[in-house]
Amino acid sequence: MHNNKPAVTSRIANWNNDKEVLSAIRHQVFVQEQNVPEEMEWDDYDESSTHYLATMNNRVVAVARLKPDGQLGRMAVLAESRHQGIGSSLLHFILLDIKDKGLSGIYLHAQVSAISFYQKHGFKEDGLVFYEANIAHRQMFLEY
Repeated sequence: MHNNKPAVTSRIANWNNDKEVLSAIRHQVFVQEQNVPEEMEWDDYDESSTHYLATMNNRVVAVARLKPDGQLGRMAVLAESRHQGIGSSLLHFILLDIKDKGLSGIYLHAQVSAISFYQKHGFKEDGLVFYEANIAHRQMFLEY
């Protein structure tokens, strides 16, 4: 049994060129798996946000976006690709990009089940639990 994980490659996506695959992963994870209403998943921020994707074995397996106000969101890893470090790899790439952009910090609305994941990357909780699409969330932030 080899412990060689396939390499994960992350990059900044282009919404116009990569819209199909970005949308497909978000639809699968949020709309199908988590029952987020279709109309809540899609908004006007997709055009103005920076999008990111991670590929493994030449297949896109994770996506995320950064809104112009510094909110990281829509982070999704396909079910069969979870617990392999892909989300961490993508988040690490995003945090490096954010530092390059000169932002002093970012925030996100973490699903409560993902809080420990973000804590490992230095995010701190802020405020009370609230619900989006019937899923418990908590705001978290990371300052540089």
